[in-house]
Amino acid sequence: MAWFKRDKKSIEQTTPPEERRVRTEGLWVKCESCRTIVFRKDLEANLFVCPKCQFHFKMNSKQRLEMLLDGRWTEHDAGMTSTAEGQLNGRPVVMCAMEFGFIGGSMGAVVGEKVTRGIELAIETRQPFIAISCSGGARMMEGTISLMQLAKVSAALARLDDEKLPYISVLTDPTTGGVTASFAMLGDLNIGEPGALIGFAGPRVIEQTIRQKLPEGFQRSEFLLEHGFLDAVVHRKELKSFIASSLDLLLT
Repeated sequence: MAWFKRDKKSIEQTTPPEERRVRTEGLWVKCESCRTIVFRKDLEANLFVCPKCQFHFKMNSKQRLEMLLDGRWTEHDAGMTSTAEGQLNGRPVVMCAMEFGFIGGSMGAVVGEKVTRGIELAIETRQPFIAISCSGGARMMEGTISLMQLAKVSAALARLDDEKLPYISVLTDPTTGGVTASFAMLGDLNIGEPGALIGFAGPRVIEQTIRQKLPEGFQRSEFLLEHGFLDAVVHRKELKSFIASSLDLLLT
């Protein structure tokens, strides 16, 4: 009898198993600092800053260029890594952004060459140069070649200085090793993001070497600002306007 039989198939029978699942993977992100669960799209709209504790999440090089440059920008030497030429609040600039997602943003021959070419482009076009550092240091698997990049980039920055063109260095989490020992700390203005780890050797290595407990917040950007190693610590939301104002002062 029809009363005791189902004429139509149930939803479970007509829908494939993979479509019955609620797809939430990747939609939410847990803050590394306060452990708050944040909707990913809200986090992206907030420039990857936790809305509760203001913890600054890591960003890739393309996201940083899009955050700081106005609209469209031109990538140079695309076969190597990301270097861009564009405008920041209407002012033409050359900008390099390191990609931590690739081997910890380590600086090898290609990275050193790309940054050097960016500096040379800034000299050629008479534009300010901006570098956004995020790196574990020099790429030691390349041996002496990676160490040569420290001198090469530093020499290029010396030529930029001779041309009286400003260089602004933005240090993000983390900026360590050979990058800190070279171009990251050579800016006319050195700016750190809040809570960024900045140093040469890591805190654990230093503690093991000196056999002493390090101070609270050692090598974080706020600690470095207090001890004179940085010129400013700037929230990500204010970074673009801060750089624009700084360029106005440096170019007057």
